[in-house]
Amino acid sequence: MSIRAVRRVSESTPTMEGAGVKLRRAFGFGDPAEFDPFLMMDDFRNDRPSDYVAGFPWHPHRGIETITYVLAGEVEHGDSLGNRGILGPGSVQWMTAGRGILHQEMPRGDALGRMHGFQLWANLPSSLKMTAPRYQDISGRDIPEVTDDDGTRARIICGELWGVKGPVEGVAADPHYFDVSVPPNRRKTLKVDAYRQVFAYIFAGSGRFLNASAPFGALREDVVEGEEIVVRDAVGDRSLVTFDTGDEVTVEAGDKGVRFLLVSGKPIGEPVAWHGPIVMNTQAEIRQAMSDLRSGTFIR
Repeated sequence: MSIRAVRRVSESTPTMEGAGVKLRRAFGFGDPAEFDPFLMMDDFRNDRPSDYVAGFPWHPHRGIETITYVLAGEVEHGDSLGNRGILGPGSVQWMTAGRGILHQEMPRGDALGRMHGFQLWANLPSSLKMTAPRYQDISGRDIPEVTDDDGTRARIICGELWGVKGPVEGVAADPHYFDVSVPPNRRKTLKVDAYRQVFAYIFAGSGRFLNASAPFGALREDVVEGEEIVVRDAVGDRSLVTFDTGDEVTVEAGDKGVRFLLVSGKPIGEPVAWHGPIVMNTQAEIRQAMSDLRSGTFIR
């Protein structure tokens, strides 16, 4: 077993999307190979309704999948195929846009005005870019939550952890998507397949991600058996951590514990042509999508 060393730590950056929704972007619109098969992730956390109620009015998607995970508040959604619904706290929507869909997402806060969730974009391989659109709407009560012997909890949205499978399945990138909570001052190792692209996004508490084996509680400047740095500085809320190769991720939780998304997927390794919410393999395909939008033939 080998621990994945931390490649980079960054903080999500403020941005605005939709009709004026203020959110934080963990990554997106950079080098698509860096997070392949994932394209973008947004943290739409806010407690001021005026910063989010305008929502995300009608817009197109083609060639990707969008994964929306709601923690507080609700998201009302609808699309050009007649689908309608509301995502409540703890629920997930995994939408395969495929050959094309028009939809809207309108967030609503809870009784205290709070809205919190994440949206992740996953790429589709060329063979599935023009597949039929599909939804997987999963209510919070149907997402298994497992507690390990040391008190670490995980909500398993997609993939398998500790012998339990998540309800989302049949996704091209074969992703694993876990919401992990490690108790205060505990160390936890989570297995990941060596071939996967992996990232962690911290949204509560803080912790240190280890670069190699080290005594519990070791600080960054410690030297272990002649090796150099073995533990990164503590990372906290809204931090994105990317990793090098290996088959384990190990974290030491801080005094208040740490909660993070641990997401991994199988890289697609294909060319990416990107125009907002339309992601294809070539610029010719992008031009065709824009022509379809103008001519009214985008929805097939």
